Amino acid sequence: MSYYTSLSGLENAHTDLSVIGNNIANAQTTGFKKSDAQFANLVAASAYSNPKEIVGIGSTVSSITQNFSQGAIQQTGSALDLAVSGDGFFAVKSPITSQIAFTRNGNFSLDSTAAVATGNSYIVDANGNRMQILPTSAAGAVTSTTPTDAVVPAANAAGALFSGITVAANGRVNASYADGTSSVVGTVALASFASPTGLQQIGSADYHATGLSGTASYGQPNTSQYGGLLSGALEASNVDLSSEMVNLITAQQYFQANAKAIDANTAINQAVINLHS
Repeated sequence: MSYYTSLSGLENAHTDLSVIGNNIANAQTTGFKKSDAQFANLVAASAYSNPKEIVGIGSTVSSITQNFSQGAIQQTGSALDLAVSGDGFFAVKSPITSQIAFTRNGNFSLDSTAAVATGNSYIVDANGNRMQILPTSAAGAVTSTTPTDAVVPAANAAGALFSGITVAANGRVNASYADGTSSVVGTVALASFASPTGLQQIGSADYHATGLSGTASYGQPNTSQYGGLLSGALEASNVDLSSEMVNLITAQQYFQANAKAIDANTAINQAVINLHS
């Protein structure tokens, strides 16, 4: 039994090392949120067991939890590099599956390849997923909380060509044109969840909603529970390398201690076998 008890500790230490290693590997990944492995003890007992005689039989991984603390804000100068200061996720929709994912990586750009017929451009992330915005009136008032694709017209009603784009702290996206006019494209949609730790990682610092996270509620930046928006900046990974290195040393010692316990158990068993030989 002691062998399997130590083996469970060895397996948990391996999981902890994997989680920490993944955190360190993504220390420079924009919008990445670190994970923490949580453990729970195991016991061999029944409802009729004497509580003073319950024997521990090891430990298990109870959860691997995302830490959604704010990452450092890094200035880039690009108008479509966006960072959320506070709570909320950007929503991006796949042009292939139409499934919406959520992210803190605000590295967006204009892409006209998917709208060649009209000449208009979508605002997309690095994977071609389309940023979601809230429909907004010409006066700047949000008219619906149902998100839609962010499309920037190639020309205004007067035929003047697109010349630039700006994003305000409240999420309003404005397109500028060669004749000096501008028009409202929409307002960046931020999503919030009842339990963000229930979101499912899908890679590229993106997440899908699950039954544990609850469905997304959409709103405008700088209102209610939604954080403000910073244009020309990106949110860096929230991994603290100093802390992770300390955690790595601790997990390594945890692994070595359990390995030593297995060695000790093996030596004892060998000694018992030798007594009978």
